[in-house]
Amino acid sequence: MTNTNDLLSLDDLSPDELEGLLDLAAKIKASPEDYRGRLDGKAVAMIFEKPSTRTRTSFEVAIGQLGAQPVNLPASELHLGRGETIEDTGRVLSRYVDAIVIRTFEQERIEVLAGAASVPVINALSDFEHPCQVFADLLTIREQRGTLADRKFAFLGDGNNLVHSLLLGCAKTGMRISVATPPGYEPIPQVVQRAEAIASGTGGSVEVTNDPDAAATAADVLYTDVWASMGQEQEAKERALVFPEYQLDEDAVSRANEDVLVMHCLPAHRGEEISAGVMDGPHSVVWDQAENRLHTQKALLLWVFGLVS
Repeated sequence: MTNTNDLLSLDDLSPDELEGLLDLAAKIKASPEDYRGRLDGKAVAMIFEKPSTRTRTSFEVAIGQLGAQPVNLPASELHLGRGETIEDTGRVLSRYVDAIVIRTFEQERIEVLAGAASVPVINALSDFEHPCQVFADLLTIREQRGTLADRKFAFLGDGNNLVHSLLLGCAKTGMRISVATPPGYEPIPQVVQRAEAIASGTGGSVEVTNDPDAAATAADVLYTDVWASMGQEQEAKERALVFPEYQLDEDAVSRANEDVLVMHCLPAHRGEEISAGVMDGPHSVVWDQAENRLHTQKALLLWVFGLVS
């Protein structure tokens, strides 16, 4: 059984909790000094079994600015690499720290860690989900457009771990999400079905299609990600032959609404999944997304500690 305030999936939050977390992140961004020291005396372990720039940096800075001590634990320096189980690692770390942030491979590893740990666990990315990124994405859209409900959100590219979290996040906030992927690269059906069930109660909608033009048409948000995620590098050449039709380029922008927001979670491969002109163009809010990782990580940390007031 996991801790009440673990964040292993975006589905761990109700629509109201998600909205409250976004409200808190906005308050923190507006008045960061009001939140300094909220986690004084606490320590947060950070286990990264995959590379990271934004997630690791934003978490480390967020932890420090809230007054806690970040404890960086690269996988290469842990006994996990020498056969110690993830359960034993969770049990031991729970004796030293007050929360664990982990970026790893299988979602099951995070769930097993959380089951063994007696402190909150945060999913900083798995092969199945990337919830922390989507918090920042939703905050960015809300900042730019005021509301989320009934906005059309179009994703072009691979139905990967990020898309799973986007499906859940958009459904919980009443957005209309359309995911366009090449045949065979769709998101996992069970996640799509779960998002559909959520959307039925929030006024949102879920569509998975192989038609990028239809997805981009009248979109309020256009989003993409790399064609080959971490761990799929051996497929990069094959995917480069399949995905060009799904590039977020000037043609896609022309099909969307005039004030469309262009988003990318980074790192970006300019000229592949997104054109340089669109990445750097007037519709891009990519750098706002990246900054908002800091503010939403702070809100998430306060949430797992039950300090959301």
